[in-house]
Amino acid sequence: MKKFEISKNRRVKITPYTSRLESYGVGGYTVYNHMLLPTHFKSLEDEYFHLKKDVQLWDVSVQKQIEVSGSDSNKLVQLMTCRDLSGAKVLKCYYVPLIDGNGNMINDPLILKVEDTKWRICIADSDVLLYAKGIADSMNLNVQIHETEISTLAVQGPKSLDVMKKVFGDDISRLKFFNFNYFKFEGIDFMISKSGFSKQGGYEIYVENSNSGLKLYDYIIKVGNKFNLKPGCPNVIERIEGALLSYGNDMDNNDNPFECGLDKYVNLESNIEFLGKKALQKVKLEGIKRKLMGVKINEKNINLTSELKLVDENKETIGYLRSAVYSPRFKMIVGIAMINLEYCKDSQNFKTNINNKEVSGSVCSLPMN
Repeated sequence: MKKFEISKNRRVKITPYTSRLESYGVGGYTVYNHMLLPTHFKSLEDEYFHLKKDVQLWDVSVQKQIEVSGSDSNKLVQLMTCRDLSGAKVLKCYYVPLIDGNGNMINDPLILKVEDTKWRICIADSDVLLYAKGIADSMNLNVQIHETEISTLAVQGPKSLDVMKKVFGDDISRLKFFNFNYFKFEGIDFMISKSGFSKQGGYEIYVENSNSGLKLYDYIIKVGNKFNLKPGCPNVIERIEGALLSYGNDMDNNDNPFECGLDKYVNLESNIEFLGKKALQKVKLEGIKRKLMGVKINEKNINLTSELKLVDENKETIGYLRSAVYSPRFKMIVGIAMINLEYCKDSQNFKTNINNKEVSGSVCSLPMN
């Protein structure tokens, strides 16, 4: 497959760490939230095994943070999500589906409650800033909304705590999952959460100054040598096997949280107000007709750029493949697909067309075992 260069400009922004990534041999980029996101260095498979065994330093500046503050900030944040945030606590992180008036997905960010009336929304790949501003303006809410100048670093992998203790001290070991706090490096406070886009454990560091961020990046690389730390990036093999959903790939604005398996984040019984509540009440009453499931396909190569139809032995459509990659663990392609409900059962067989040939596969549960 022919490769093409991604041109850098003001619409497709670099990050403060791009020069470091390129000096360490980044192998490719994609565009995410109008920024460059590395896709691999040496190879997806090498980095998959390394991530599960050791530790990596990721540039995830693309995970932009939308800050919402003001006396109506709690109201606005709640209006955007079906998850009940009325009891949210400062220094806590919350994974939330953001939805529209039809109950369909807008984004699935991590939200940090920074103060009683200040939130930071760490977004996936869609323009949440415009959505939030539109709601606030239409309702005359007393809020301030802006995109922060934060360039996030992530330390991910089984040895992540070892590295973080070397950089920020032993206190970091007391930070609990989906909590955040402030830790010093060279006299500067860094907001750090115990979170990240992998199932291997790790931390996200929210850097507010690019100069201090570069010093921190270089220092983490230096002290991480002892633990076989390498520059890396979110790994598509690890995320699909672990059922970490990717907005814009696995799901989009045509899907609702129930179809995406996010039922536990939908609070319809409480008295909270949010856009799309009536729509989701109707969905729950009537039931869904399809759902995200895992799939395994007897093939080794795939380059998926659009949905791929899956059919049963009678040529009936059972669903559509949305994300896929070769898995060295399963020795076949693994993927995430939106499957019609009657076919959402383990070992449901199907056929599809990949690389101009018919191949077979089966449906499986998520995460994959």
